[in-house]
Formats: sequence, C-alpha cells, structure tokens
Amino acid sequence: MRVLFRALKFLLFGFLFFISFFSGLAQVKKKKAVFIIVDGISADVLEKQNTPNLKKIAAASGYTRAHVGGERGGYSETPTISAVGYNSLLTGTWVNKHNVWDNEIAAPNYFYPTIFCYFETQYPDKKTAIFSTWLDNRTKLVGEGLPQTQNIKLDYHFDGLEQDTVKFPHDKESDYIHRIDEHVANEAARYIRAEAPDLSWVYLEYPDDMGHRYGDGEKMYRAIEMADDQIGRIWQAIEHRQQNYSEDWLIVITTDHGRDSQGKGHGGQSDRERTTWMVTNAKNLNARFQQNPGVVDIMPSLARFLNITIPPENEKEIDGVPFIGKISIAQPTAVYHAGQIAVSWQALESKGKVKIWVTTTNNYKTGGKDKYTLLKEVDLKDKKASLNVKFIPSDYYKIVLEAPLNTVNKWVVIK
Repeated sequence: MRVLFRALKFLLFGFLFFISFFSGLAQVKKKKAVFIIVDGISADVLEKQNTPNLKKIAAASGYTRAHVGGERGGYSETPTISAVGYNSLLTGTWVNKHNVWDNEIAAPNYFYPTIFCYFETQYPDKKTAIFSTWLDNRTKLVGEGLPQTQNIKLDYHFDGLEQDTVKFPHDKESDYIHRIDEHVANEAARYIRAEAPDLSWVYLEYPDDMGHRYGDGEKMYRAIEMADDQIGRIWQAIEHRQQNYSEDWLIVITTDHGRDSQGKGHGGQSDRERTTWMVTNAKNLNARFQQNPGVVDIMPSLARFLNITIPPENEKEIDGVPFIGKISIAQPTAVYHAGQIAVSWQALESKGKVKIWVTTTNNYKTGGKDKYTLLKEVDLKDKKASLNVKFIPSDYYKIVLEAPLNTVNKWVVIK
C-alpha cells in the first residue's frame, strides 16, 4: 500500500510539473517591435508642443535628447540629412561605413546590414513590414530585392504614395504630404492591430516639409501635433495587441536630424542640427539612454529586444550601443601619439575584462575579413589602456573593445 501511495504521489508530482512547465511556455510573450521616424523635428521645438501621445508613451518608460552626426570633426562625421540619418538607424553605423551621404542614396554599402537583413536572416518565418511616405526607404535603404541584400523581401509594405499624383496632386503647400502621412499612419495602425508584424518601420514626413517651408513657427508646431495624433493611432493598435494577445511590444520613436537656427535648414554640424530625441516604452532601459544616445544605438537595442544574434564580424563594426538591458562598456576613445594609442571607455559594470583587438585593414568594407590582433586584456574597471603599435606601423587602426556584455569600436585615422 505504501509503495502504491508513493507511486501515485510520484505520478501526481510529474503531472503537476508537466502542467506547470507547459503553462509557463504558454505565458512566454512574443516579441514585437516598431520604430517610427518623424522627419525633421528638433528637440527644443518638440519639448514645447502639445504632444499627449508621445508623453503617454514616454511616461511608460522614457524620453531623452539624443544626437545624430557622428563624431563632429572626426572620421565618422555624418551629414545631418534625412536618408543619412535613416540609414544610421537601420545599420547602427555612421556614414563612413554605410556610405549614404545624401538623399540621392547613390551607393549604399550593403555589407553593413540593416536591422531587417539581420532579422530576416535569423527569423525567415517571422513577419516584417514598412509603412512609409517615401518609397526609397524600402527600395534603396533596406534594398528590397537587390542581389547585394540577398534579395531581401519584406512581408508587407505600404509606400510609394508620393508617386500617385492623381490621388495626391502635388500642391505648393505640401498638403499632399500630410494626406499621405495620414494614409500611412492609418494603414500602420490597421495592419498592426490585425496582423501584428514582428518588426515594423513607420516613416512620417510632413513636419520636415513645414520646417523647410516656414521654419520655426505655427505651421511647424501644428505639423508636430498632427504627427503626435498619427502616432497615437499606432500606439492604440499596439495597446490593443498587448491587452488581447500574449505579445510584448517595443516602440521607439525618433527623428532623423534637428534644424538650423531658423528652423528651415539642416545638414551641418551645429548643436541644434545634431540634437534629436527618442521616446520609448522599453521596460529595462540602462544608463546609456540618458547619456545623449546616438541614432546608431537604436538598431542594437531593437536587435537585443528581438533576440537577434549579430555575427561577431558584424558586431565589431556596429557603432551603436544597446540602451536596453545590461551593458559593460560605452563611449570609447582612442588617441594616437608616437607609436602609442591611448584608449579609454566608460565602464557601466565593475567586473570583467576588456579584450582590446586591433587591425590595420578595412577589408570588411568590401565584403572581406579583417585579421585582428589581441593587443591587451585589462580590467573593465580600469577604464583605460595604452597600446604599443610601433610594431604594426600604419596610418589607420581599427580598434575593438570586447567586454562581457557588449562590444564597441573606435578608429584611429592619422592624417
């Protein structure tokens, strides 16, 4: 009898474990991400406007000022121009790597993959979507259907309406762009609510048009309020999904550049042109988010949230640092003098080692591989190291700092 009781007890324990295990699996929420670029809104103007939806999303997590433009005066200095900023977000790299220098998008370097390429490669069965006022975002930047991107194909797109001059006649006031933005936002909200793509990009243009036409003033302010209303519809669709389905959604909203002193132009390296902003609902922001993050930080943050594994050879090239989850290291610097390179970094963790790798080639740029040499391994908490490079004389060094939780890179270009 006692043996039978023990057997029944064992079976009951096993049954409860079985139920608990599969119940736990059922509770694992599917990860979904949306990033929105609202073109051409400087941070100082945004902060003065009535934007209830952006503020609602920020209240769930955070708002911060951010930057574009790479290192001012350095090798990565990047024009504060629209398509340039979009591609810095998509690839997590500055212009010296992705090679989109203006809105012509003449020769993108697709060896620096976009977030869509990483995602489609690792998760071919998951769904991607783009909702955009500008067709080039999909056909040139993402490079859909091009051999250079292995013929990547998004699962859904809603774009190219600017080419429909019958339905959207091009008026001098650019009201047609606002009407296109309305269609784009409404379709994004509808599709997200109904189909829940796993990774989506929404692009809205109208505020930039008003800035170019009128500069700072009521027209621009009204355009920002319109964009906030459009974002609100998308956010409502996300909230619907989170409330009714086992899904965990990340939204990141940003702009591509600031504006000049009058609010009409951009492209240069003034503080106002470089200053942007981010709004997100991310639950586990790290210190990087409040340290003037770069637009390049968004891609690795999306990748981390979506559990995208970036190959080591690609990770060495990414200029951004995730602002989601724990990181070890950020803000690398490297200064060359008389055969020595002084390297420093910000340590966001106190434990662990930093491996410092160096190469004098840039074969990655053309699809090749760079052979790195491990020059030093030091404690993360040291925050600095000195590298003797006299035995590898060069006018160019690529330096990679490999820490336990993330990797950063810095170049030295000796002029």
